[in-house]
Amino acid sequence: MNKKTTIYDIARALGVTVSTVSRALNNVPTISEATRKLVLDKAKELNYSVNKLASSLSSGKSNTIGVIVPTMQIHFFAEAVHSIEKELKKHNYSLLLYQSNESFEDEVNGVKTLLEAQVDGIIASLSLETQETSHFQEVINQRKCLIIFDRTHKNIPAPVVKLDDFKAGYLATQHLIEQDYRNIAFITTDKEIAIFQDRFHGFEAALKEAQLPQQEEFIVRGDLSIEAGIKGTEQILKSEIRPDAFIGGDDFTAVGIIQALKSANIAIPATGVIGFANQTFSSFITPTLSSIDQQANKMGEECAKLFLKMVKQKNPYEAIEQIVLDPLLVKRKSTNRIDK
Repeated sequence: MNKKTTIYDIARALGVTVSTVSRALNNVPTISEATRKLVLDKAKELNYSVNKLASSLSSGKSNTIGVIVPTMQIHFFAEAVHSIEKELKKHNYSLLLYQSNESFEDEVNGVKTLLEAQVDGIIASLSLETQETSHFQEVINQRKCLIIFDRTHKNIPAPVVKLDDFKAGYLATQHLIEQDYRNIAFITTDKEIAIFQDRFHGFEAALKEAQLPQQEEFIVRGDLSIEAGIKGTEQILKSEIRPDAFIGGDDFTAVGIIQALKSANIAIPATGVIGFANQTFSSFITPTLSSIDQQANKMGEECAKLFLKMVKQKNPYEAIEQIVLDPLLVKRKSTNRIDK
């Protein structure tokens, strides 16, 4: 059986001290780039591998961060996670990913699993079921870095990176009004998640500003899915007054709206449709779907930068930051009613 290479073997081979090898392998800034490269090359030559558990026990750091998202099947979360990983990789951090699958129970288990794995921090976006937040408080109690992004909660005293969702709802509605739509329906979730409530409040504000009525029969609250979009649209179309535009709580719901309108032989964009998230498929369906871009890459990047800042602080919660990004309107054929 081959003997495992240690830092002592690398030091002996290079004629340097063990502490020099240790500092080079741990990316300590006081080590010159030439020495670091020399050590890393020799470590590779000798097939040296870091014992991450032993390293984390001695340093109190694992150089691993946990990320919890509702699902990677939604392009927004996949894009945000990719951006987090890309940014943290530059600083020698590895990423452990956990999907809650929109389940509160799975989210709680995810936090527990990641803490047991000795991660240096957790970046999380809440499941649709999450109302109680004590599992995240445990992360804070352990003085681990916690950052909540996109789907946030007022009861979690931790830094936040999110979209201005009020502005997102306002922007989507304002765009429809500018395209001369006047009877606007909204199909959204019944879950009490801040981002969806904020979008709806933005919708209300834009209607009020334009002195347009908000008609209760045009508001459907339920799930966010293609099926929910279909059922919600079928329900709204039974109203005495037919809406001339629909807002979907996300792009999947908006796709369901489009399908239901097509089945009812209602032309688009004579009746307009807009969604949220700017999913990849939005530019490939017929007609192409107008949407609000949530800046997933930027959000992931800001989460990573915030973590790197927090992890250097003696008390990571000394100053709780809130980073709010602007939504971006992406205009496509589904709302192109008039030329402006």
